[in-house]
Amino acid sequence: MSNDFRSRVQAERPYLLRYASLQLRDAHAAEDAVQETLLAALAGEAGFQSRANLRTWLTGILKHKIVDAIRKSSREAPALSADEFDALFDERGHWIEMPTAWTDPDASLDQKRFFATLELCLSRLPQRTAQTFMMREHLGLETDEICKELAITPTHCWVLLYRARMSLRECLNKEWFAR
Repeated sequence: MSNDFRSRVQAERPYLLRYASLQLRDAHAAEDAVQETLLAALAGEAGFQSRANLRTWLTGILKHKIVDAIRKSSREAPALSADEFDALFDERGHWIEMPTAWTDPDASLDQKRFFATLELCLSRLPQRTAQTFMMREHLGLETDEICKELAITPTHCWVLLYRARMSLRECLNKEWFAR
């Protein structure tokens, strides 16, 4: 194993830890996933022939470790209630108070502070809702894959995704766009 490769892999650790923490929302699970990723990368050095960017390759390994961690935690953790999100809607499912319109999201996306706010909003979601959202939007999994991993129905998956998006929109309205 080359020391240069080991150093390059270790240099990506902070990025991988942030990525895993954002998706798993559990510092210990994120650390475990990153450690497993680094071990797999070091063991598979011969498989990395610089055809891809090292960060991209490591992130690909990490995504599989994250799915494994989510699969494990979904078997262990009971489903969470979404009662706090129901308070946003009336009995017909309409907004009680309409969110404000975004004025220029492209300009906001260019700012680092926006991403910090987005991470804050993601951390406020219930665990199951956040897992479903991250599996769909960051890992790119299809609905049937998410349902299989989390042992939920497609309808429940869509409800969780809807609630995640609406909650994120409301949080971003309050924490970012209303300022």
